[in-house]
Amino acid sequence: MPSKAEQESFLPSTPGKLKDKSHSMHRQFHRCFTSTSTMFLWALFLVALTAAYLSFQSFVDSGSKYFHTAWGGIQWEKQVRSSAQIRRQGGFSVLVTGAGGFVGSHVSLALKKRGDGVVGLDNFNDYYDPSLKKSRKNLLNSQGVFVVDGDINDARLLAKLFEIAPLSHVMHLAAQAGVRYAMENPHSYVHSNIAGLVTLLEACKKADPQPALVWASSSSVYGLNEKAPFSESDRTDRPASLYAATKKAGEEITHTYNHIYGLSITGLRFFTVYGPWGRPDMAYFSFTRNILQGKPITIYRGKNRVELARDFTYIDDIVKGCVASLDTSKKSTGSGGKKRGPAQFRIFNLGNTSPVTVPMMVSLLEKHLKLKAKKHFLEMPGNGDVPFTHANISSAQIELGYKPTTDLQTGLRKFVRWYLSYYGYNHGKSLK
Repeated sequence: MPSKAEQESFLPSTPGKLKDKSHSMHRQFHRCFTSTSTMFLWALFLVALTAAYLSFQSFVDSGSKYFHTAWGGIQWEKQVRSSAQIRRQGGFSVLVTGAGGFVGSHVSLALKKRGDGVVGLDNFNDYYDPSLKKSRKNLLNSQGVFVVDGDINDARLLAKLFEIAPLSHVMHLAAQAGVRYAMENPHSYVHSNIAGLVTLLEACKKADPQPALVWASSSSVYGLNEKAPFSESDRTDRPASLYAATKKAGEEITHTYNHIYGLSITGLRFFTVYGPWGRPDMAYFSFTRNILQGKPITIYRGKNRVELARDFTYIDDIVKGCVASLDTSKKSTGSGGKKRGPAQFRIFNLGNTSPVTVPMMVSLLEKHLKLKAKKHFLEMPGNGDVPFTHANISSAQIELGYKPTTDLQTGLRKFVRWYLSYYGYNHGKSLK
């Protein structure tokens, strides 16, 4: 683990006996299925019943953690209030969901640094190494940010937070991330990205006053779009993955709450965010680990051996866009769950506008690590990934003053420096 001074150097730069009736039952079923239409209705009923059971079982399984999470009490409330306290004139009091995550931790630190009140919320699930999330939490604690261990599906917890803290804004960054993992655990995406979002929106709707909401959508919503660069006005009705579909559903759901209840909402479509304290499931992160350990890396190619490309966006630039979205958010117009006038609704791309091929990204990692990668090339499987991403950021430039400044070479150099420090590596040898 790096020292406190080293950790601070990686902070973002921006401020549930019967009688035998089988014979009778047989006659009844025979009569029921004598018509084709009735058979169809029975089939639909069975499908719906099965789906309902699976959804409920998934909810119980994935939601079991927060039912057992302890929160509340005088000391807990005191910590929440202290963390939410604003320390600058005209500042905000912000609830940051997913605060133990990559983007959430950086945004929380940036807001706290400039004097805003910040209360974090995270369930610290094991989608990837929870110890990394706990380390981010420790860093946040050292800077005066209290992170509540809880789930966004816990309506009682959310209501309590709005009751005891004067939250003016919500930065909703909690989500089930990752495109490929959706093929393994699809229910987790519905639980977090749709059910969790609705639970949070309900809490915001009922709050008085209602907060302004900024939340993370994704560039994945562009799906099979072939027009480049991707603009906010482009069609987003052809998702290539379940993850993308849940994010697109989120955009429609937030629009509904904006239209009916007057919530001020801004959606941000992030483009391949990377940097210090990043997510281990991301290619640049896992490639770094494997190169250092002398293990091969798999590089996917598109059809006809076309190289995949991504609009890699450095974390500090994303933080700037998030903070600017908060700064330009207008007040919600609802009160007590009733809309009193039209409310602001926006969607922005936050990218770097300079797509780089994956092989080029690997070359830059090799340069910074001073090690050669053992490359294994494969054709991209049909797992939800898309061949390229490229952001048109003109709307964010005009309305947010958004201007990314970190190229991939510079950003990866900073990431590698953090990685070597955090994990104690020195040219493939552990210093621990």
